[in-house]
Amino acid sequence: METVAASTSLPDPAGEFDKNVPRICGVCGDRATGFHFNAMTCEGCKGFFSNRSLNFHSKVVTPPLAGISGLRVMGTLAAAARGCFGPRCPAPVSDAFPVPAVILTDEEVQRKREMILKRKEEEALKESLKPKLSEEQQKVIDILLEAHHKTYDPTYADFTKFRGGCRSCRGPAAFPSSLTSRLQSRCPLTVSLPPEPVEPQMFSNLVLSEENDESSSMNIDFSHLSMLPHLADLVSYSIQKVIGFAKMIPGFRNLAAEDQIALLKSSAIEVIMLRSNQSFTLEDMTWTCGSNDFKYGISDVTQAGHSMDLLEPLVKFQVGLKKLNLHEEEHVLLMAICILSPDRPGVQDTSLVESLQDRLSEILQTYIRCRHPPPGSRLLYAKMIQKLADLRSLNEEHSKQYRGLSFQPEHSMQLTPLVLEVFGNEIS
Repeated sequence: METVAASTSLPDPAGEFDKNVPRICGVCGDRATGFHFNAMTCEGCKGFFSNRSLNFHSKVVTPPLAGISGLRVMGTLAAAARGCFGPRCPAPVSDAFPVPAVILTDEEVQRKREMILKRKEEEALKESLKPKLSEEQQKVIDILLEAHHKTYDPTYADFTKFRGGCRSCRGPAAFPSSLTSRLQSRCPLTVSLPPEPVEPQMFSNLVLSEENDESSSMNIDFSHLSMLPHLADLVSYSIQKVIGFAKMIPGFRNLAAEDQIALLKSSAIEVIMLRSNQSFTLEDMTWTCGSNDFKYGISDVTQAGHSMDLLEPLVKFQVGLKKLNLHEEEHVLLMAICILSPDRPGVQDTSLVESLQDRLSEILQTYIRCRHPPPGSRLLYAKMIQKLADLRSLNEEHSKQYRGLSFQPEHSMQLTPLVLEVFGNEIS
């Protein structure tokens, strides 16, 4: 069989490439597949001298592969090179394969370790300086959350037991005749109703919508207040739940009975308004308590004897509070702070009440810093305290309007004894 000579030379540009002539890789001597990088090479050498290798190793070969005898290989390249490259490099090993600049000395390694350790210590210090809720503070929040859940029914199932008015009522609800007797009870409000307070729609379910402008006029017809019995029962029921919540506030039971009564009488309607915000909807500006049978608007409240002197600021308050997007923890803390206000009329031990309120205020501020992400947390505490100031004005106007109803015998007979007592009625 006739032997065919192998070739490693460049092809003649003017001639035709003879595919039958075997080609030898000019680098390693293996079977060549074509001309790559100005030399006849195999696929392995082609990949080694690819653009990726050239870019990664910066300087690879000089001169071109055509002059194999002058091949120079960088040190970083030699680690991946096949054994055939070493013998072909005429330069000394120390020159051909210098120590790469990326290799750190022992001193540089030590400095880098120290920098990493220092950075970790700084991060740990920064984390430790962040405000955190203590175990005691978290326990107080958990107690308030539990108290709220036990005294607030999000299904509003008990609303069917209220007297009807223009709502689908299922009979009257029974209420205690005295706030004092309720406070002296050891159990936190055990009524034949689920242990959860319902939104005080009586005054809270007010809405400023254009379609209700006529029915919510200042000229209220007191001769026919169809919603008065229903909302009176609703508020009386809500007062019971507020009492139950207050009795579970840490430190509240340590107060004298007279101070407990004074605090509850003056704050009950404010807490009811705070709680009613959970059922308030910005879309239609109503308080929706379960089904449409218990969806309250301004027209419902005007039919209970209230005017726009109360309804307009109340709706603005509800809208502003809703837009704060309070966490449930912040909501229950705000209710507890509202109850424990030392400047309420009739409070004797103001220092003790103030200390309890200060403790809750500190917990609220810490919670906002720790758990409420920005930008919502910016000035949030100040905004919440401002809401308490707004509630004082609403409280005063609401009590004045209820006292006006109580002086009319035909209407006072439809109010429950608990409502008459809490809102300061002087008629027996």
